[in-house]
Amino acid sequence: MVAGFLVAIFPLIATPGASLALLTQNIAPHGPRRAIPVIAGTVTGIYTHALFAILGLSAAVMHSSQAFFVVRIAGALYLLFLGIWTWRTPRPSPSGSGPPRPAYRQALLSNVLNPKAASIYLTLVPQFVDPHQALSPQIAVLATAHALLITAWLVGWTAILVRAGRTLQSTTWAVAIRRAAAAVLVYLGIRTLAA
Repeated sequence: MVAGFLVAIFPLIATPGASLALLTQNIAPHGPRRAIPVIAGTVTGIYTHALFAILGLSAAVMHSSQAFFVVRIAGALYLLFLGIWTWRTPRPSPSGSGPPRPAYRQALLSNVLNPKAASIYLTLVPQFVDPHQALSPQIAVLATAHALLITAWLVGWTAILVRAGRTLQSTTWAVAIRRAAAAVLVYLGIRTLAA
């Protein structure tokens, strides 16, 4: 059950998205400590979707075209706002100085407002649960496996980004990375709007 679910969701995790953009944007100027709130926000988002699925809220949203439309538009607008904010934000202070960015909140909202993330718990999860057993523990197990896999993926990317640390902290690279992250977020927002 769990292994099959992980195989099914890995391509979705491996596709660059908002979590990886936020990770890169936070690690490049500030170092690996800033990976923690991004990963924590992403994992909290996964558990939020799992909870919504358990409570039936995700199903209600996905089966109501108006509710799904509102969630999709809210998610798209948030990604657009985040991308524009990232593009316009001045170069961050060197590692360890300046106020921390709200990386946890950004990662959480990016995940919770992403209809694709919600659809995992409506389209994929039902294929990997036994309808004759209690659903809540099964969904919790799958959500935990999902959280562990995405954590490992983001930790791996953190290691790659840290290895390139000095290069990434140069002014030219920091600006390029911030703008690339902003472009990814804007693209994801536009793609969500157009879906």
